[in-house]
Amino acid sequence: MIDRYAPPELRELWSDRSRLRLWLQVELAVCEARAALGEIPPAQIQALRQAKPPSVERVAQIESEQGHDLAAFVSAVQEELGDEGSQIHLGMTSQDVVDTTLALQLREASQIILADLDRLLESASGLALRYRQTPMAGRTHGMHAEPITFGFVMANHLDELRRSRQRFQAAAREVEVGKLSGTVGTHATLSPEVEVLALRELGLEPAAITTQVVARDRHAAYLCSLALLGGVCERLATTLRHLQRTEVGEVREPFGERQKGSSAMPHKRNPVRLEQVSGLSRLLRGWAVAGMEDVALWHERDISHSSVERVALPDATMASVHILRTMAQVLDGLEVDQGVMRTNLERRGQISQSQLLLLALIRAGQPREGAYRLVQSLALESDRPGGDFRSAAQADPEVAARLSSAQLSACFDLQPYLAQIDESFYRLGLLQRPGEANRGDPADG
Repeated sequence: MIDRYAPPELRELWSDRSRLRLWLQVELAVCEARAALGEIPPAQIQALRQAKPPSVERVAQIESEQGHDLAAFVSAVQEELGDEGSQIHLGMTSQDVVDTTLALQLREASQIILADLDRLLESASGLALRYRQTPMAGRTHGMHAEPITFGFVMANHLDELRRSRQRFQAAAREVEVGKLSGTVGTHATLSPEVEVLALRELGLEPAAITTQVVARDRHAAYLCSLALLGGVCERLATTLRHLQRTEVGEVREPFGERQKGSSAMPHKRNPVRLEQVSGLSRLLRGWAVAGMEDVALWHERDISHSSVERVALPDATMASVHILRTMAQVLDGLEVDQGVMRTNLERRGQISQSQLLLLALIRAGQPREGAYRLVQSLALESDRPGGDFRSAAQADPEVAARLSSAQLSACFDLQPYLAQIDESFYRLGLLQRPGEANRGDPADG
Protein backbone atom coordinates (compact mmCIF):
# COMPACT_ATOMS: atom_id res chain seq x y z
CA MET A 1 0.00 0.00 0.00
CA ILE A 2 1.35 3.45 -0.87
CA ASP A 3 2.07 5.71 2.09
CA ARG A 4 -0.89 7.95 1.21
CA TYR A 5 -3.36 5.30 2.42
CA ALA A 6 -1.20 3.39 4.91
CA PRO A 7 -1.88 4.01 8.62
CA PRO A 8 1.53 4.06 10.39
CA GLU A 9 0.75 1.32 12.91
CA LEU A 10 -0.38 -1.05 10.16
CA ARG A 11 2.56 -0.11 7.96
CA GLU A 12 4.81 -1.22 10.83
CA LEU A 13 2.79 -4.37 11.55
CA TRP A 14 3.22 -5.61 7.98
CA SER A 15 6.84 -4.47 7.66
CA ASP A 16 9.72 -6.90 7.07
CA ARG A 17 11.14 -6.00 10.47
CA SER A 18 7.92 -6.86 12.27
CA ARG A 19 7.54 -10.07 10.27
CA LEU A 20 11.01 -11.31 11.27
CA ARG A 21 10.32 -10.45 14.90
CA LEU A 22 7.10 -12.47 14.85
CA TRP A 23 8.74 -15.38 13.02
CA LEU A 24 11.28 -15.58 15.81
CA GLN A 25 8.53 -15.34 18.41
CA VAL A 26 6.80 -18.37 16.87
CA GLU A 27 10.05 -20.34 16.60
CA LEU A 28 10.90 -19.63 20.24
CA ALA A 29 7.38 -20.52 21.40
CA VAL A 30 7.88 -23.96 19.84
CA CYS A 31 11.26 -24.27 21.55
CA GLU A 32 9.71 -23.32 24.90
CA ALA A 33 6.99 -25.96 24.41
CA ARG A 34 9.55 -28.59 23.54
CA ALA A 35 11.63 -27.62 26.58
CA ALA A 36 8.55 -27.93 28.80
CA LEU A 37 8.13 -31.48 27.47
CA GLY A 38 11.77 -32.30 28.11
CA GLU A 39 12.88 -32.24 24.46
CA ILE A 40 15.37 -29.38 24.92
CA PRO A 41 17.83 -29.29 27.86
CA PRO A 42 17.52 -26.31 30.27
CA ALA A 43 20.92 -24.90 29.27
CA GLN A 44 19.98 -24.85 25.60
CA ILE A 45 16.61 -23.17 26.12
CA GLN A 46 18.33 -20.48 28.18
CA ALA A 47 20.65 -19.79 25.27
CA LEU A 48 17.76 -19.79 22.80
CA ARG A 49 15.93 -17.18 24.85
CA GLN A 50 18.73 -14.74 24.10
CA ALA A 51 18.04 -14.91 20.36
CA LYS A 52 17.36 -11.62 18.59
CA PRO A 53 15.59 -11.15 15.26
CA PRO A 54 18.11 -11.05 12.40
CA SER A 55 18.40 -7.90 10.34
CA VAL A 56 16.21 -7.45 7.29
CA GLU A 57 19.35 -6.86 5.25
CA ARG A 58 21.02 -10.11 6.30
CA VAL A 59 17.93 -12.19 5.60
CA ALA A 60 17.58 -10.54 2.19
CA GLN A 61 21.22 -11.31 1.42
CA ILE A 62 20.82 -15.00 2.29
CA GLU A 63 17.48 -15.19 0.44
CA SER A 64 19.17 -13.90 -2.72
CA GLU A 65 21.30 -17.05 -2.57
CA GLN A 66 18.73 -19.56 -1.32
CA GLY A 67 15.58 -18.27 -3.02
CA HIS A 68 13.46 -18.94 0.11
CA ASP A 69 12.66 -16.25 2.65
CA LEU A 70 11.82 -18.46 5.65
CA ALA A 71 14.83 -20.71 5.07
CA ALA A 72 16.99 -17.59 4.85
CA PHE A 73 15.55 -16.39 8.16
CA VAL A 74 16.33 -19.73 9.84
CA SER A 75 19.88 -19.61 8.50
CA ALA A 76 20.35 -16.06 9.78
CA VAL A 77 19.07 -16.99 13.24
CA GLN A 78 21.22 -20.10 13.42
CA GLU A 79 24.41 -18.31 12.43
CA GLU A 80 23.84 -15.89 15.31
CA LEU A 81 23.13 -18.66 17.83
CA GLY A 82 25.88 -21.04 16.81
CA ASP A 83 25.51 -24.62 18.02
CA GLU A 84 22.32 -23.85 19.97
CA GLY A 85 20.68 -22.81 16.71
CA SER A 86 20.23 -26.43 15.72
CA GLN A 87 17.08 -26.50 17.88
CA ILE A 88 15.47 -23.74 15.82
CA HIS A 89 12.87 -24.96 13.28
CA LEU A 90 13.41 -28.59 14.26
CA GLY A 91 10.57 -30.73 12.87
CA MET A 92 8.79 -27.66 11.49
CA THR A 93 7.83 -26.63 7.99
CA SER A 94 7.92 -23.06 6.74
CA GLN A 95 4.18 -22.69 6.75
CA ASP A 96 4.01 -23.55 10.45
CA VAL A 97 5.82 -20.28 11.05
CA VAL A 98 4.22 -18.28 8.24
CA ASP A 99 0.59 -19.19 8.95
CA THR A 100 0.93 -18.80 12.70
CA THR A 101 2.61 -15.42 12.23
CA LEU A 102 -0.14 -14.43 9.82
CA ALA A 103 -2.72 -15.20 12.51
CA LEU A 104 -0.84 -12.92 14.93
CA GLN A 105 -0.67 -10.13 12.36
CA LEU A 106 -4.35 -10.41 11.46
CA ARG A 107 -5.32 -10.45 15.12
CA GLU A 108 -3.55 -7.15 15.70
CA ALA A 109 -4.86 -5.66 12.46
CA SER A 110 -8.40 -6.72 13.37
CA GLN A 111 -8.16 -5.02 16.74
CA ILE A 112 -7.20 -1.78 15.00
CA ILE A 113 -10.01 -2.14 12.45
CA LEU A 114 -12.61 -2.82 15.16
CA ALA A 115 -11.50 0.20 17.19
CA ASP A 116 -11.84 2.47 14.16
CA LEU A 117 -15.15 0.90 13.21
CA ASP A 118 -16.45 1.58 16.72
CA ARG A 119 -15.45 5.21 16.36
CA LEU A 120 -17.36 5.42 13.08
CA LEU A 121 -20.40 3.79 14.69
CA GLU A 122 -20.31 6.41 17.42
CA SER A 123 -20.16 9.22 14.87
CA ALA A 124 -23.07 7.76 12.87
CA SER A 125 -25.15 7.27 16.05
CA GLY A 126 -24.57 10.89 17.03
CA LEU A 127 -25.78 12.20 13.67
CA ALA A 128 -28.80 9.87 13.68
CA LEU A 129 -29.94 11.18 17.05
CA ARG A 130 -29.08 14.83 16.41
CA TYR A 131 -31.08 14.97 13.18
CA ARG A 132 -33.78 12.46 14.10
CA GLN A 133 -36.55 15.04 13.53
CA THR A 134 -34.92 17.00 10.70
CA PRO A 135 -37.22 16.62 7.67
CA MET A 136 -35.79 16.04 4.23
CA ALA A 137 -36.83 14.44 0.97
CA GLY A 138 -36.52 10.69 0.75
CA ARG A 139 -35.19 9.60 -2.61
CA THR A 140 -35.75 6.51 -4.72
CA HIS A 141 -34.14 6.15 -8.15
CA GLY A 142 -32.37 9.43 -7.30
CA MET A 143 -35.74 11.23 -7.42
CA HIS A 144 -37.80 12.74 -4.63
CA ALA A 145 -40.05 10.11 -3.04
CA GLU A 146 -41.66 11.00 0.31
CA PRO A 147 -40.53 12.92 3.39
CA ILE A 148 -38.16 11.27 5.86
CA THR A 149 -35.58 12.73 8.25
CA PHE A 150 -31.82 13.01 7.95
CA GLY A 151 -31.51 11.14 11.23
CA PHE A 152 -33.52 8.28 9.74
CA VAL A 153 -31.11 8.18 6.79
CA MET A 154 -28.14 7.99 9.15
CA ALA A 155 -29.85 5.33 11.28
CA ASN A 156 -30.20 3.13 8.20
CA HIS A 157 -26.48 3.44 7.50
CA LEU A 158 -25.72 2.81 11.16
CA ASP A 159 -27.65 -0.46 11.01
CA GLU A 160 -25.58 -1.62 8.04
CA LEU A 161 -22.35 -0.66 9.79
CA ARG A 162 -23.37 -2.64 12.86
CA ARG A 163 -23.96 -5.74 10.77
CA SER A 164 -20.62 -5.20 9.09
CA ARG A 165 -18.97 -5.17 12.50
CA GLN A 166 -20.60 -8.46 13.48
CA ARG A 167 -19.65 -10.01 10.14
CA PHE A 168 -16.06 -8.83 10.34
CA GLN A 169 -15.64 -9.87 13.96
CA ALA A 170 -16.79 -13.40 13.09
CA ALA A 171 -14.38 -13.56 10.15
CA ALA A 172 -11.55 -12.23 12.33
CA ARG A 173 -12.09 -15.01 14.84
CA GLU A 174 -11.84 -17.60 12.05
CA VAL A 175 -8.36 -16.49 10.97
CA GLU A 176 -6.98 -16.24 14.51
CA VAL A 177 -5.81 -19.87 14.59
CA GLY A 178 -2.30 -21.21 14.49
CA LYS A 179 -0.78 -24.25 12.83
CA LEU A 180 2.28 -26.16 14.07
CA SER A 181 1.60 -29.59 12.60
CA GLY A 182 4.39 -30.21 10.12
CA THR A 183 4.73 -30.66 6.40
CA VAL A 184 1.29 -32.10 5.62
CA GLY A 185 -0.46 -31.39 8.90
CA THR A 186 -0.18 -34.87 10.45
CA HIS A 187 2.02 -33.94 13.46
CA ALA A 188 4.51 -36.58 12.32
CA THR A 189 7.54 -34.45 13.30
CA LEU A 190 5.97 -31.99 15.72
CA SER A 191 3.65 -33.41 18.35
CA PRO A 192 0.13 -32.13 19.07
CA GLU A 193 1.31 -31.40 22.63
CA VAL A 194 4.01 -29.05 21.35
CA GLU A 195 1.48 -27.34 19.08
CA VAL A 196 -1.02 -26.76 21.89
CA LEU A 197 1.60 -25.46 24.35
CA ALA A 198 3.30 -23.17 21.81
CA LEU A 199 0.05 -21.69 20.51
CA ARG A 200 -1.23 -21.17 24.04
CA GLU A 201 1.84 -19.04 24.73
CA LEU A 202 1.07 -17.05 21.60
CA GLY A 203 -2.58 -16.64 22.57
CA LEU A 204 -3.91 -18.68 19.65
CA GLU A 205 -6.04 -21.78 19.28
CA PRO A 206 -4.81 -24.59 17.01
CA ALA A 207 -6.74 -25.24 13.83
CA ALA A 208 -8.60 -28.53 14.23
CA ILE A 209 -7.02 -30.00 11.12
CA THR A 210 -4.70 -28.63 8.45
CA THR A 211 -2.77 -29.60 5.40
CA GLN A 212 0.60 -27.91 5.07
CA VAL A 213 -1.41 -24.71 5.47
CA VAL A 214 -4.40 -23.42 7.35
CA ALA A 215 -7.34 -23.68 4.93
CA ARG A 216 -7.74 -20.49 2.90
CA ASP A 217 -11.53 -20.31 3.11
CA ARG A 218 -10.85 -18.52 6.43
CA HIS A 219 -8.80 -15.82 4.78
CA ALA A 220 -11.23 -15.50 1.89
CA ALA A 221 -14.05 -14.88 4.38
CA TYR A 222 -11.90 -12.26 6.09
CA LEU A 223 -11.27 -10.40 2.83
CA CYS A 224 -14.95 -10.70 1.87
CA SER A 225 -16.00 -9.22 5.20
CA LEU A 226 -13.69 -6.26 4.57
CA ALA A 227 -15.07 -5.88 1.05
CA LEU A 228 -18.61 -5.79 2.47
CA LEU A 229 -17.54 -3.27 5.09
CA GLY A 230 -16.07 -1.17 2.31
CA GLY A 231 -19.29 -1.48 0.30
CA VAL A 232 -21.35 -0.33 3.28
CA CYS A 233 -19.05 2.66 3.77
CA GLU A 234 -19.24 3.39 0.05
CA ARG A 235 -23.04 3.44 0.17
CA LEU A 236 -22.88 6.04 2.93
CA ALA A 237 -20.24 7.99 1.01
CA THR A 238 -22.39 7.87 -2.13
CA THR A 239 -25.43 9.16 -0.22
CA LEU A 240 -23.45 12.10 1.16
CA ARG A 241 -21.78 12.78 -2.19
CA HIS A 242 -25.19 13.17 -3.80
CA LEU A 243 -26.45 15.41 -1.02
CA GLN A 244 -23.38 17.63 -1.52
CA ARG A 245 -24.08 18.20 -5.21
CA THR A 246 -24.51 21.85 -6.13
CA GLU A 247 -28.12 21.28 -7.19
CA VAL A 248 -28.92 19.61 -3.84
CA GLY A 249 -26.69 21.38 -1.32
CA GLU A 250 -27.98 19.65 1.82
CA VAL A 251 -24.66 18.61 3.36
CA ARG A 252 -20.96 19.36 2.98
CA GLU A 253 -17.96 17.32 4.01
CA PRO A 254 -15.38 19.22 6.12
CA PHE A 255 -13.18 21.70 4.33
CA GLY A 256 -9.91 22.95 5.83
CA GLU A 257 -9.13 26.63 6.22
CA ARG A 258 -6.22 26.38 3.78
CA GLN A 259 -7.69 23.59 1.64
CA LYS A 260 -8.09 23.97 -2.13
CA GLY A 261 -10.83 22.23 -4.07
CA SER A 262 -9.26 22.81 -7.47
CA SER A 263 -5.94 24.10 -8.76
CA ALA A 264 -7.82 26.21 -11.32
CA MET A 265 -11.29 26.99 -9.90
CA PRO A 266 -11.20 28.76 -6.51
CA HIS A 267 -14.92 28.24 -5.93
CA LYS A 268 -14.68 24.43 -5.87
CA ARG A 269 -15.45 22.48 -2.71
CA ASN A 270 -15.42 18.87 -3.84
CA PRO A 271 -16.35 15.76 -1.80
CA VAL A 272 -12.82 14.41 -2.22
CA ARG A 273 -12.73 12.42 1.03
CA LEU A 274 -15.97 10.64 0.17
CA GLU A 275 -14.79 9.97 -3.38
CA GLN A 276 -11.61 8.47 -1.93
CA VAL A 277 -13.73 6.09 0.15
CA SER A 278 -15.62 5.02 -2.95
CA GLY A 279 -12.38 4.38 -4.83
CA LEU A 280 -10.67 2.36 -2.11
CA SER A 281 -13.81 0.26 -1.64
CA ARG A 282 -13.38 -0.93 -5.22
CA LEU A 283 -9.93 -2.23 -4.33
CA LEU A 284 -11.36 -4.14 -1.36
CA ARG A 285 -13.77 -5.95 -3.66
CA GLY A 286 -10.87 -6.90 -5.94
CA TRP A 287 -8.87 -8.33 -3.05
CA ALA A 288 -11.91 -10.34 -1.95
CA VAL A 289 -12.01 -11.99 -5.36
CA ALA A 290 -8.28 -12.73 -5.12
CA GLY A 291 -8.84 -14.26 -1.69
CA MET A 292 -11.55 -16.55 -3.02
CA GLU A 293 -9.23 -17.65 -5.83
CA ASP A 294 -6.79 -18.78 -3.13
CA VAL A 295 -9.20 -21.32 -1.64
CA ALA A 296 -8.68 -24.05 -4.25
CA LEU A 297 -5.06 -25.03 -3.59
CA TRP A 298 -3.66 -28.29 -4.98
CA HIS A 299 -3.88 -31.26 -2.62
CA GLU A 300 -2.03 -30.55 0.65
CA ARG A 301 -0.87 -27.18 -0.63
CA ASP A 302 0.64 -25.27 -3.48
CA ILE A 303 2.23 -21.83 -3.24
CA SER A 304 -0.11 -19.89 -5.54
CA HIS A 305 -1.82 -18.20 -2.57
CA SER A 306 1.42 -16.81 -1.12
CA SER A 307 2.06 -13.99 -3.57
CA VAL A 308 -1.58 -12.94 -3.38
CA GLU A 309 -1.62 -12.75 0.41
CA ARG A 310 1.61 -10.77 0.60
CA VAL A 311 -0.26 -7.98 -1.17
CA ALA A 312 -3.97 -8.51 -0.48
CA LEU A 313 -4.03 -8.96 3.30
CA PRO A 314 -1.75 -6.05 4.25
CA ASP A 315 -3.28 -3.74 1.68
CA ALA A 316 -6.88 -4.68 2.51
CA THR A 317 -6.40 -4.06 6.22
CA MET A 318 -4.64 -0.75 5.58
CA ALA A 319 -7.25 0.44 3.08
CA SER A 320 -10.05 -0.55 5.47
CA VAL A 321 -8.59 1.48 8.33
CA HIS A 322 -8.03 4.45 6.01
CA ILE A 323 -11.67 4.22 4.86
CA LEU A 324 -12.99 4.02 8.43
CA ARG A 325 -10.90 6.94 9.64
CA THR A 326 -11.84 9.05 6.64
CA MET A 327 -15.55 8.35 7.10
CA ALA A 328 -15.36 9.18 10.81
CA GLN A 329 -13.61 12.48 10.04
CA VAL A 330 -16.30 13.33 7.49
CA LEU A 331 -19.18 12.52 9.83
CA ASP A 332 -17.59 14.36 12.76
CA GLY A 333 -17.20 17.52 10.68
CA LEU A 334 -20.25 17.17 8.43
CA GLU A 335 -22.11 20.41 7.76
CA VAL A 336 -25.86 19.80 7.56
CA ASP A 337 -28.01 22.56 6.07
CA GLN A 338 -31.45 21.95 7.55
CA GLY A 339 -32.88 24.99 5.77
CA VAL A 340 -31.93 23.68 2.33
CA MET A 341 -33.32 20.26 3.27
CA ARG A 342 -36.65 21.87 4.10
CA THR A 343 -36.63 23.97 0.92
CA ASN A 344 -35.91 20.95 -1.25
CA LEU A 345 -38.62 18.97 0.52
CA GLU A 346 -41.21 21.68 -0.18
CA ARG A 347 -40.22 21.88 -3.85
CA ARG A 348 -43.06 22.42 -6.33
CA GLY A 349 -45.64 22.94 -3.61
CA GLN A 350 -44.84 19.79 -1.57
CA ILE A 351 -45.27 17.55 -4.59
CA SER A 352 -43.59 14.67 -2.76
CA GLN A 353 -46.66 14.37 -0.53
CA SER A 354 -48.91 13.24 -3.38
CA GLN A 355 -49.72 9.91 -1.71
CA LEU A 356 -51.63 11.56 1.14
CA LEU A 357 -53.86 13.30 -1.40
CA LEU A 358 -54.37 9.99 -3.23
CA LEU A 359 -55.36 8.22 0.00
CA ALA A 360 -57.70 11.05 1.04
CA LEU A 361 -59.58 10.88 -2.28
CA ILE A 362 -59.91 7.08 -2.06
CA ARG A 363 -61.24 7.33 1.52
CA ALA A 364 -63.67 9.96 0.29
CA GLY A 365 -65.16 7.40 -2.11
CA GLN A 366 -63.34 7.99 -5.37
CA PRO A 367 -62.25 4.75 -7.15
CA ARG A 368 -58.50 4.19 -6.85
CA GLU A 369 -57.70 4.31 -10.56
CA GLY A 370 -59.57 7.58 -11.05
CA ALA A 371 -58.01 9.08 -7.93
CA TYR A 372 -54.52 8.01 -9.02
CA ARG A 373 -54.92 9.48 -12.50
CA LEU A 374 -56.25 12.75 -11.08
CA VAL A 375 -53.38 13.18 -8.59
CA GLN A 376 -50.83 12.10 -11.16
CA SER A 377 -52.05 14.68 -13.68
CA LEU A 378 -51.92 17.44 -11.05
CA ALA A 379 -48.39 16.36 -10.03
CA LEU A 380 -47.01 16.11 -13.55
CA GLU A 381 -48.48 19.47 -14.48
CA SER A 382 -46.95 21.02 -11.35
CA ASP A 383 -43.52 19.48 -11.81
CA ARG A 384 -42.13 22.35 -13.88
CA PRO A 385 -40.66 25.78 -13.15
CA GLY A 386 -43.23 27.81 -11.24
CA GLY A 387 -45.44 24.77 -10.63
CA ASP A 388 -47.21 24.41 -7.28
CA PHE A 389 -48.84 21.07 -6.53
CA ARG A 390 -50.68 22.28 -3.45
CA SER A 391 -52.18 25.26 -5.27
CA ALA A 392 -53.16 23.06 -8.19
CA ALA A 393 -54.95 20.65 -5.84
CA GLN A 394 -56.77 23.50 -4.11
CA ALA A 395 -57.93 24.87 -7.46
CA ASP A 396 -59.10 21.55 -8.89
CA PRO A 397 -62.92 21.23 -8.89
CA GLU A 398 -62.84 17.41 -8.67
CA VAL A 399 -60.67 17.55 -5.54
CA ALA A 400 -62.90 20.26 -4.06
CA ALA A 401 -65.96 18.09 -4.67
CA ARG A 402 -64.44 15.24 -2.62
CA LEU A 403 -62.44 16.94 0.13
CA SER A 404 -63.12 19.77 2.54
CA SER A 405 -60.56 22.51 3.05
CA ALA A 406 -59.43 20.89 6.31
CA GLN A 407 -59.10 17.47 4.69
CA LEU A 408 -57.05 18.92 1.85
CA SER A 409 -54.83 20.85 4.27
CA ALA A 410 -54.13 17.64 6.18
CA CYS A 411 -52.71 16.13 2.99
CA PHE A 412 -49.84 18.62 3.22
CA ASP A 413 -49.03 18.05 6.88
CA LEU A 414 -45.58 16.51 7.45
CA GLN A 415 -46.56 14.81 10.70
CA PRO A 416 -48.11 11.63 9.21
CA TYR A 417 -44.82 10.91 7.41
CA LEU A 418 -42.69 11.40 10.50
CA ALA A 419 -44.99 10.07 13.21
CA GLN A 420 -43.48 6.57 13.28
CA ILE A 421 -39.83 7.51 12.73
CA ASP A 422 -38.99 6.76 16.35
CA GLU A 423 -40.05 3.13 15.98
CA SER A 424 -36.87 2.42 14.01
CA PHE A 425 -34.81 4.22 16.65
CA TYR A 426 -36.39 2.02 19.35
CA ARG A 427 -35.58 -1.12 17.39
CA LEU A 428 -31.98 0.00 16.93
CA GLY A 429 -31.66 0.77 20.63
CA LEU A 430 -30.93 4.43 19.94
CA LEU A 431 -33.99 5.50 21.94
CA GLN A 432 -35.91 3.89 24.77
CA ARG A 433 -39.61 3.40 24.42
CA PRO A 434 -41.69 5.45 26.86
CA GLY A 435 -41.71 3.67 30.22
CA GLU A 436 -38.74 1.43 29.43
CA ALA A 437 -36.17 3.61 31.19
CA ASN A 438 -37.73 3.10 34.61
CA ARG A 439 -38.94 -0.45 34.11
CA GLY A 440 -35.71 -2.04 35.34
CA ASP A 441 -34.52 -5.59 35.00
CA PRO A 442 -36.80 -8.19 36.64
CA ALA A 443 -33.68 -10.03 37.74
CA ASP A 444 -32.78 -7.07 39.95
CA GLY A 445 -35.57 -8.08 42.36
